[in-house]
Amino acid sequence: MKIKCLLTAIMMLLASPAYAELEIDVNGASRNPMPIAVPEMIGSSANLFTKLVGRDYASKIHEVITADLDRSGLFKIIPQNSYIEKLTSIDQQPQFVDWQAIKAQALVQSQITELPGEKLKVDFRLWNVPASQQMIGKSFTSTKDNWRRIAHVVADAIYERLTGDKGYFNTRVVYVSESGPATRKVKRLAMMDQDGENHKFLTDGRNLVLTPRFSPNMQKITYLEYVGHNPRVYLMDLTNNSRQVLGNFPGMTFAPVFSPDSSKVLMSYANKGATHIYEMNLRTKSIKQITYGNAIDTSASYSPDGSKIVFNSDRGGNQQLYVMDADGSNVERISFGKGRYATPVWSPRGDYIAFTKMANGAFYIGVMAPDGSGERLLADGFLVEGPTWSPNGRVLMFFRQDRGSPVRLYTIDLTGYNERRIITPSEASDPAWSPLLPL
Repeated sequence: MKIKCLLTAIMMLLASPAYAELEIDVNGASRNPMPIAVPEMIGSSANLFTKLVGRDYASKIHEVITADLDRSGLFKIIPQNSYIEKLTSIDQQPQFVDWQAIKAQALVQSQITELPGEKLKVDFRLWNVPASQQMIGKSFTSTKDNWRRIAHVVADAIYERLTGDKGYFNTRVVYVSESGPATRKVKRLAMMDQDGENHKFLTDGRNLVLTPRFSPNMQKITYLEYVGHNPRVYLMDLTNNSRQVLGNFPGMTFAPVFSPDSSKVLMSYANKGATHIYEMNLRTKSIKQITYGNAIDTSASYSPDGSKIVFNSDRGGNQQLYVMDADGSNVERISFGKGRYATPVWSPRGDYIAFTKMANGAFYIGVMAPDGSGERLLADGFLVEGPTWSPNGRVLMFFRQDRGSPVRLYTIDLTGYNERRIITPSEASDPAWSPLLPL
């Protein structure tokens, strides 16, 4: 009898409903985003004054978290006015039937606490609503003036737990800010958070600047600047705003990019009708030529492990993409579609190369595998150019200009369905995305 009862219990357990792990398919979620509930943050403070201040931070942090998740295109934020239960403590077990009733798949429960020394602590829990189970619980502490960074870190943690990929919200973008009439554009280096906030200028606009790029360790920026009509590649140290010219070339140097370990910079050098790719060691200042011949070789980009370089060249008659070993050997053409290809950028994941394509009187932003297979075009327009990857390799930022309109920045995910404009104080071009920032 006992054996029979045990077998019956096992059979009932196997027959009971089982909930699958809650996870987003990043390749299709932009068309069918996950419904997620993000209630207002719970305040926690000892006295009325700090409670009111904390409530202000709670509202601002909550707004940034929901904006990050919404902008990714992977989540559908359920409106606050449809919530049935009001959460009052981070330790409160949610009434899952109330969240299931509004068809939430995930629930974010969060609380803010003010600490001595002008600090904030944010606790949050992510719940799998259909399974009535906690997926993750974390706590982050930082200074009050770093509240936006805390919000982005929370959004990154939610994104990572639900997608399996690292997030990209706690990042910065350096770009070229453009102002003035078309014939006398003032171009300044500018930097901002990936959502367009915390904006600041890095140069004063007296000299033309182009193609800024972050170092992977985020301490430096390399870019092209015209000083006295001489185009040179410069290196700016973000820790003290100092800068230096890279190399003493008699011709034009441009299109700089860092190696994955931040120790080297690739750049193009134009002289006597040919353009070659050179590599500079930033520690020793030694320079090595990578490409040779009579072609125009430019827009180089390292693979994530530093073993390969993708670049564009007209060595085959028109502008196409090529991949070579980091020492310049074993050059292979990878683009074979109609039109011309430019500005290739290797994904941080190593699985794609993004590019600009010009064909049939239009511009396109596209991606292909490192061997040239699987080409897909994600965005198009009168002028779209300059793709740069988010650090998780799932989103691209680029600039667009339609006929007679301002130059603006946009993002688009790898599905091609979630295109978003990034608001900047003035016209904007040449974006470059940073790696994830520390809190």
